[in-house]
Amino acid sequence: MTHPSLTEAAAAFAVEVQFSDIPPEAVRIAKRCILDGIAVQIGGSEQEAIKVMSGYIRSIGGAGQSRVVGNAGLRVPAHLAALWNGLAGHAMDWDDTQLSEAPGRAYGLMCHPTVPPLSAALAVADMLGNVDGPTFLTAFIAGFEVECKIAEAINPDHYMRGFHTSGTIGTFGAAVAAGKLLQFNVERMRQAIGIAASMASGIRANFGTMTKPLHVGRSSENGVTAALLVHHGFTGNNNALDGQWGYLTIAGPGGNPELVVDRFGKPFSITTPGVSIKPYPSGVLTHPAMDALKMLLREEGLGESQVAEVHIFAGSNVLKPIRFDFATNELEAKFCFNFLLAAILVAGRAGKQEFTHEFVTSAIVQDAQRRVRVHFDPAIEAMGFDKIRSRIEVVTRDGRRLTRWADERYRGGPDNPLTDLELEGKLQDAAAGLLDEAKCKKVAAFIWSLEQEPNATAILDLLDWGAP
Repeated sequence: MTHPSLTEAAAAFAVEVQFSDIPPEAVRIAKRCILDGIAVQIGGSEQEAIKVMSGYIRSIGGAGQSRVVGNAGLRVPAHLAALWNGLAGHAMDWDDTQLSEAPGRAYGLMCHPTVPPLSAALAVADMLGNVDGPTFLTAFIAGFEVECKIAEAINPDHYMRGFHTSGTIGTFGAAVAAGKLLQFNVERMRQAIGIAASMASGIRANFGTMTKPLHVGRSSENGVTAALLVHHGFTGNNNALDGQWGYLTIAGPGGNPELVVDRFGKPFSITTPGVSIKPYPSGVLTHPAMDALKMLLREEGLGESQVAEVHIFAGSNVLKPIRFDFATNELEAKFCFNFLLAAILVAGRAGKQEFTHEFVTSAIVQDAQRRVRVHFDPAIEAMGFDKIRSRIEVVTRDGRRLTRWADERYRGGPDNPLTDLELEGKLQDAAAGLLDEAKCKKVAAFIWSLEQEPNATAILDLLDWGAP
């Protein structure tokens, strides 16, 4: 049997899929992902990176095509709206995570799948005007599915060598979502994927700086740009994912397209193996340990002043990406176990208000960071890289040693998901100081009923607080 190329299969799926083809469970989870995506875009809008980006976008000017989350009165070129929304969506590292199907993937995780196709769909739908809910959902799910299947196909060495998958593979999700809204045929969708392949980049050296969320901003922007270029007649290679010079070979290196080429939508990745929605605005690798410490402190009735030391034991797959030994600012804090465990120790939580310069640099948090010890554990390393494994040990000031293993069924994952109510709570946390509780409820209600809405981007009218 002759298989189509991966590029052709992805394009054909994206063009042919209709809302009626999408299982109700996939639609339900897609709405959860969109609600979560909007929440993290709201939360990220206050980050310093967004203030800098806003100044940059305003300095460029251009056609007023699309609005951004947070400012319904501002219209900018569509690709720049996607850039703004994508950057905001990843600025706090609070966006969701794709789970992998194949064994041998690091952590069993692949990329942050929602923000690139969501940012692209918001920008292009707003440019077009009056895109109804089912059409918007179909474009988002098509982009999400293609992104996840390409991430599944590429050699996992792509990430381990230093590429940031959300910035690279996210570009294809954004391009497909934009192309779907622009009603591309298969030939045009293949062209958009081809152009996107030459734009897809992002390296992990920039973790802990403004440029990490820029990867997702640029994947959103570049996907829209690729689709709009095709819309205006630009061309690219029809099989740019495939062959000797294709993206999988060059950036992988290599991959296993046969794993996915006949399986777009069979099943939809958004349901199987699913998606993880983050409870904390930091790398998901840190969450099980944070929850383990939180539970241990609660069960033992311990406060910050009663704890002499906190020890975390983990393998290299967890420890290496969390690259900072001590956090001096909010960006470093997201990749610093000393801070993340200190935040749980001091505040009992780690939400938007803890990821601020004031909290990170406060005397009590700086002192708590010095009481955290990070250890490489060969025994945990030997268990493999398929799960996020870690162990917490607390030494109390009265000399007790208390131990708790992190739950491999980490909170937010498909096996232990956040409830819809918890997800709405995350929206309210992210929107604190920007939208009141009543407005947050309206935003959530709009998204829960998105398939019934005549104009999907009317959501942007609710998300207006005069963002910079």
